[in-house]
Amino acid sequence: MHYLITGGAGFVGSHLAEELLRRGHAVSIIDDLSTGSIHNIQHLKSNDAFHYTIDSCANVRVMAELVDASDAVFHLAAAVGVKLIVESPVYTIETNVKLTEIALDLANKKKRPILLTSTSEVYGKSTDFPFREDSDLVLGPTNKGRWSYACSKAIDEFLAIAYFHEKRLPTIVARLFNTVGPRQTGQYGMVIPSFVKQALANQPITVFGDGTQSRCFTHVNDVVRALIGLMESNIYGEVFNIGSSSEISIRDLALQIREKAGSSSEIQYIPYAQAYEAGFEDMARRVPDTSKIGKALGWKPTIALGQILDDVIAFHRRG
Repeated sequence: MHYLITGGAGFVGSHLAEELLRRGHAVSIIDDLSTGSIHNIQHLKSNDAFHYTIDSCANVRVMAELVDASDAVFHLAAAVGVKLIVESPVYTIETNVKLTEIALDLANKKKRPILLTSTSEVYGKSTDFPFREDSDLVLGPTNKGRWSYACSKAIDEFLAIAYFHEKRLPTIVARLFNTVGPRQTGQYGMVIPSFVKQALANQPITVFGDGTQSRCFTHVNDVVRALIGLMESNIYGEVFNIGSSSEISIRDLALQIREKAGSSSEIQYIPYAQAYEAGFEDMARRVPDTSKIGKALGWKPTIALGQILDDVIAFHRRG
């Protein structure tokens, strides 16, 4: 098989490309390096089955050629990270919606199966735990840029499902819950690499809010395994949660990272209004129900949080 990965030089995309190549497939990626990095794919360049294009998915001519040459598409290109989303809501909305429109339209012309990665953010402020794929989405008001990302990704999902029902395009939606691992940057607000970098430098570990908010973290290798499994399953027109159900508070996460890193960092609490913007809203919990993908694929995460943190710390220690 020949797979196209949009956003393939990003954190998840580069791991996905690596695993597909390991399994004997050909892989082409396209990435404009706005949030991805050429360093993420440097080790893949010598593989004759790997091809990369540094360009935007908004370049329809280039995208059309790449889609035509592929057997299936993983659409990962998107604006990512809370910091980027809050600071650049126009870029967030336009990037997510426009690029998905282009990817779906071009995939439809050749009827290429396409998997769209979405996010747990679409559940918004819902308190119906654990989050199920058929749960209601509860978003905040439109005057808070915080929710622009969730809304744009929800629109992406609606588009993907509409293409399946109306145009019979084979589409799959994967909602990712806090994917972490080597190569992830903390530049745009990702919590674990940010904490790890601070701990290794013995700088204050900055916890936003009071630290009681909890999250579930999943190793990128488990996520990649799920993405490939979904693409190979031929289950189309469906949405699947991908994540761990093991919760940890952000405060306890900071303490655990400090201990594992052998750090002397203090834990510093920063109000959301200071970290992001006045009136910033966060979710107290974000917990997935993964019974649907478990039933479909037999998938479940296999790498515990302790190993995830060890992998991220080792990666950043190597520099």
